[in-house]
Amino acid sequence: MDNSTQKKHNIPATLARLFQEYDFESMDVTVHANPIIERTLEMGNWEELCWLFHSYGVQRIIEYIQRYGHRRLSKMAFNYWCKLLKVKDYRRAPYEEIRDYVWRV
Repeated sequence: MDNSTQKKHNIPATLARLFQEYDFESMDVTVHANPIIERTLEMGNWEELCWLFHSYGVQRIIEYIQRYGHRRLSKMAFNYWCKLLKVKDYRRAPYEEIRDYVWRV
């Protein structure tokens, strides 16, 4: 079995429920890393979260939260993971700056 085939099958079958619009069998942990991280952080159970951290590592997940978390995770999930992983610096969604500007005018 080659490495790419092995990677495709490493995603727990229990996560299929979170990827209804994808062909789950053809998903790859490298190519689809961002949606896998996003949805598992948002809706994963304990075993799925353990798999996520084991597969991607804490640093990769922190990088995802810093770069995308503020706009892709729910406010509750984002704040939870920021506190748990001690993430202080992150990219804010640009629409918040626009919204604040519009409300001031």
